[in-house]
Amino acid sequence: MPKKPNVIVSAYPQANFKVAEDSFARSRWARISERARLPATIAGLLLTVQSQAFLPTPESIVTTGALADKTQPLATKAKVIDANPALTAASKVTHQDLNQGTKQVTNEAQNNSNATAASYKASTSEVANNAEQLLTTWRQQVQSDNLAQHTTWRRLLYFIDDNKSIFAKNTNNSVIDNPKFFLSATGQQDSAAELDATLVALAQEFTLARSAANTNSSARVAVNDSVLCRFPARVKWLTDTLNFHDAQLQIECPKLDAWMTELAPAQLSVMFAEEYLDNPISGFGHTLMRIDSAASAADFNQIQHAYALNDTVDGDSSDSFILYAIKSATGRYNNLIEIDPYPKKLAEYLKTDERDSWTYQLDLTPSEVQQIMLHVWETKDLGLPYYFATDNCASEILRLIDVVRPNEHLLSQLPYAVIPSDVINLLQKNQLLASSRFTPADSSVRQAQLNQAKQQAKLTSKDQLGYQQLSNSEIEAIKSVDSNPASSMATDGQTLLPLAIAASNNNPLDRHSLQRGHIGIGNRGDNSYIDVGLRAGFHDTLDRPTGFHQFFNLEGLEATLRFYDNDKSEQPRKVELQNFTLIRGRSFNPVNTAQKGKTWGASVEATRVNDGSQRDGTDHLVASTTLEYGKSWTFGTPAKESSGLVSAEMPPQLCYALAMGALQGGRGISKGYRVGAGVNAGCVYQINNQLRAQAELQLPYWYHGSSDEDAQGSYWQPITTLGLQYDIDKKQALRINASYDWQDRVDANDDIKLAYMRYF
Repeated sequence: MPKKPNVIVSAYPQANFKVAEDSFARSRWARISERARLPATIAGLLLTVQSQAFLPTPESIVTTGALADKTQPLATKAKVIDANPALTAASKVTHQDLNQGTKQVTNEAQNNSNATAASYKASTSEVANNAEQLLTTWRQQVQSDNLAQHTTWRRLLYFIDDNKSIFAKNTNNSVIDNPKFFLSATGQQDSAAELDATLVALAQEFTLARSAANTNSSARVAVNDSVLCRFPARVKWLTDTLNFHDAQLQIECPKLDAWMTELAPAQLSVMFAEEYLDNPISGFGHTLMRIDSAASAADFNQIQHAYALNDTVDGDSSDSFILYAIKSATGRYNNLIEIDPYPKKLAEYLKTDERDSWTYQLDLTPSEVQQIMLHVWETKDLGLPYYFATDNCASEILRLIDVVRPNEHLLSQLPYAVIPSDVINLLQKNQLLASSRFTPADSSVRQAQLNQAKQQAKLTSKDQLGYQQLSNSEIEAIKSVDSNPASSMATDGQTLLPLAIAASNNNPLDRHSLQRGHIGIGNRGDNSYIDVGLRAGFHDTLDRPTGFHQFFNLEGLEATLRFYDNDKSEQPRKVELQNFTLIRGRSFNPVNTAQKGKTWGASVEATRVNDGSQRDGTDHLVASTTLEYGKSWTFGTPAKESSGLVSAEMPPQLCYALAMGALQGGRGISKGYRVGAGVNAGCVYQINNQLRAQAELQLPYWYHGSSDEDAQGSYWQPITTLGLQYDIDKKQALRINASYDWQDRVDANDDIKLAYMRYF
């Protein structure tokens, strides 16, 4: 295989392929000049009329809900507008020239004989007649099949026919407002108008190309701005649907040809990078599309022959994190389509972030692969608004597949929020995944080596009838990136190594559903209650761990209501909002493992507390923000693999100690606020595959300000909590939560609850 030029493909192919395009165009035009003997007047005519294809189509030739009047001659419908600065005045032909001969011709044409002029005039008339006949035939078929409202055509134009929620997009308009994306002035509002404008442009281009080919079979016209070159996916669908396959269609697109030649798409896959809390933007995971050439499709490890298609946010790195998050969530940033060499992109996840990845081959036909890539070409530079929860890396993959599989309606099958792991499961549900491959992060490779070294040390101890373990220096040598650059990628960064490592238990196809509801019964002090709650996502340390990174903990949009049945007859029953969590999570990176990073936590929520500052006080709702920072450690032996391969996972038991700082505010608190600092320490114990327990001691010291005889200004408030969950199956579980408040100035110290959990 010839060596590829040192070119990085990005969202701007004009820059990426300039060298290739220039050489491509020079060689192509050289062949044309040698073999083609067209008069200069006809060449100018071809270029001029074809330039119409990339201009807004006049209202006289577009439709508004119905096709244009087919009785009018083509010459009266289409007005040629020359806006191509690359053409010289000598090669421009006006509309009047098409009807009356030539007013403005090249120097060569002015020297032609009267016989040549007459022949030229007849040829022009024949071209126009042929185009009109072709257009009439197409319009009849389009009208009879109602192709303007065909699902595929509307999806190619970004008409989102999706009514899955009250937040559904406006289906009467394309979400694209860039006029360069349409040939018709009303194309954004009318798919029929855009279809008819496309047919007009195609009829002209096809007829002129055929005429040139009849004059000289080797003649080809290179026009990057023709409708065929700008919108190849639309043209392919139309020609396939209209059963128009003309072997004499000889319009070349040097830029598109160079782009497709460089990518050489033969197969598409979806790559999923696991959730990564140390970068909050990646906290919900990430998906991108792997573009395989024939070489990388044949050998998964030959990633130097593959490219990555990545839809990400085109954010401003100078913005603060809060501002960045707000803009990403509200569409204040545009999306950015990146096309990079696959090794470069994969290294960001495996080496920089140290995130395991799973790659799933899409079950698509070769023609569907080609059509998706042609559609990427015509949409990659649009700069659509990016919405973190709805229009993101995962939704773009579904949208592309929906274009070639109009009956799947993948986007409509998801809730309004689009989560990358949900997309993987949806593709599996629709039988669109052909195979899966696990690629461990660098930290997972080092962890496997550490597990193997510890296992070998134990075996040696048994053989020598004595206790032996790895020294700290040996452990650090394996854990250190500097001393142990172990990786799934070869040292040149261009291929993957065949590693004998067991796949981690984090395949998103095996995880529980991200939404969770529960109903429980409990008792707080002397009062019993019924507890109901709903969580939009994601996962906590007691949830079934299969399918997630070990000890992953991130929850968002969770609310819990309590219905109290007060046993004191003089007090009525009441309903209370127990908790509303905007976001809560902890990132565990144990210091005695190969996992790099810090252990920290954060939460923003409204929660019910009994602050203990007032004598015989009752609980009340407060706004609370908490930050945690500390260390964590793992204990135990990693699970043994039935395959005999060494595990890349950490030991299953976890303990942690976190310094805590918190700020709470509410009308029920003395002085209206309190500031706390202290320590949160606990352990998570994996009893077996279905049973887990977590115990924690919270030891905060709270400060309110000045105190008086009825209220304390500052005090310790220790609280112990215990959680236990048993998994019935992938969708159901039972959970026990218990807590005890050691502050003697609260009205109820103990709280215990048994709940049924349902994942959906």
